[in-house]
Amino acid sequence: MIEAKLNELKEKLVEEANLAEEMVRKAIRGLTEKKKEDLETVITEYEFQMNKLEVELDELCTNFIALYQPEAGNLRTVLMILRINNDLERIGDLAVNISESALFLIERPFVKPLIDLPRMGEEAIEMLKDAVDSFIKRDARLAKSVCERDAIVDGLRDQILRELITYMSSDPSTIERSLHLIRISRCLERIGDLSTNVSEDVVFMVEGKIIKHHVE
Repeated sequence: MIEAKLNELKEKLVEEANLAEEMVRKAIRGLTEKKKEDLETVITEYEFQMNKLEVELDELCTNFIALYQPEAGNLRTVLMILRINNDLERIGDLAVNISESALFLIERPFVKPLIDLPRMGEEAIEMLKDAVDSFIKRDARLAKSVCERDAIVDGLRDQILRELITYMSSDPSTIERSLHLIRISRCLERIGDLSTNVSEDVVFMVEGKIIKHHVE
């Protein structure tokens, strides 16, 4: 009975993670392809769904603990689900932030061709997907690979920032648009950080090792 209920919690978590991935993906696609309807969908419809799922999963976990009083491994699993649930809701908020800035940007000429930003988005999405998969599968190796990829996302953020500083310095009219692009890059970097946090917890759960942003 307990295992069946735990699987229900995991299934709900995967549903929420899939929505978070789609929110980020649609936000970036809305920017790069100038699809206003995609961005508005993230801000309204998807944001509502994410908040609903977050509350539902929180209640399910609380009820599970109250009813079954899990111990040891089962308790750690439920506490991990609660933590990931909170991180996924925050990722949804970051996708909304990206969409809000994108709505501003698509009505104006782009400061520069969008090359690094879409790549950064794909990296962040894959990190999120693999972080959740590593938890569901208890795969420490996959979790460590997510931690390693955080440096890629950070590097892309730094590259974007350097380029935009150059544009803003040479042409003040680009400042407002550049700041929105910087905001988007920082949101994606934060999504990578949250995925890394999940993965570090998975490594600790599976191997009992605390890696804290470095992989041994």
